Amino acid sequence: MLSGNVIAITSGKGGVGKSTVSVNLAIALSRMGKNVALIDLDIYGFSVPKIMNLENRPKTFNGKIIPVESHGVKVMSMGFLIKNNEPVVWRGPMLGKMVEHFSKDVMWGELDYILLDMPPGTGDVALDMHHFIPESKEIIVTTPHQTATHVAERAGTMALKAKHEVLGVVENMSFFQPRDSDKQYYLFGKGGGADLADALHTSLLAQLPIEELDEETETGGIYEEGSSLYRHFDQLAEKVDSLIK
Repeated sequence: MLSGNVIAITSGKGGVGKSTVSVNLAIALSRMGKNVALIDLDIYGFSVPKIMNLENRPKTFNGKIIPVESHGVKVMSMGFLIKNNEPVVWRGPMLGKMVEHFSKDVMWGELDYILLDMPPGTGDVALDMHHFIPESKEIIVTTPHQTATHVAERAGTMALKAKHEVLGVVENMSFFQPRDSDKQYYLFGKGGGADLADALHTSLLAQLPIEELDEETETGGIYEEGSSLYRHFDQLAEKVDSLIK
């Protein structure tokens, strides 16, 4: 059974980097010495195992699932339960059962934070999460583009209607800054994250730049020490932790 501070990482639409934010925030919280779980609830579009380069599958003990652990984070995903990247073809009721399964049938142990990588939008999984985990708080991820923030506002509004606290907005892909240059390029426009935070009466927690992965030191979508995004995620984790206390 889940016990700890539950934070749902949500977005209005796909392609805004929600899962990468979820993974790197979870790892940054772990670096702070927190006991952290990451549950990939994007049942149809799961990507956490790929981002974290996980090949191990969870084991079972006395009918309970032992989550996979990586970078100090306990992880569960639909991706562990299927073979060869097969698609998940389920209707709504099955999605709800998986939300309940991950929350009740996994040996999580004592946790400080449980991060939920939610599917985009306001569909069945979001509704079931609100039902099974009513104490969840939420972070809304968007890009600066006005279309993305317009759609993300719906996810935030749904959270507020469910009486979930919105901790804030993370603006991803805010700008691109070439290495060894002070020049910033706003590829997706400017100001969308701040506008969304104002619309939801919350704060803008972070503006994360686009950063090229260093192929020699980084795999998947995990940013290692020395990169700009590593520092950004440390700052985001500290800010989230301060909001929870």
